[in-house]
Amino acid sequence: MATLYRCPTPTDWLCPCGTVARALSREEIGYQEVRVPYRKRDRDDVVALSGQRHVPLLVIDGEAICDSRRIREHLRWRREARNRASVDVAR
Repeated sequence: MATLYRCPTPTDWLCPCGTVARALSREEIGYQEVRVPYRKRDRDDVVALSGQRHVPLLVIDGEAICDSRRIREHLRWRREARNRASVDVAR
């Protein structure tokens, strides 16, 4: 299971955190959400995981990935790797 650290914005349409949440749902990856404070100085748990204070932050398979674009690229890479593996098994 993945953990998405995101801002407290109540919708998935207004910020990069919501973009990542929608991508996780599209890829059918189970995840839990951790809403962090708006103030970056109050995001000590995010700093402990990634060394920086920005969200979204996705922790998946023990790896912390920052930035919504990088997270979406990683999710696409996982999907493509899974597809390649299923083709290889079918052969």
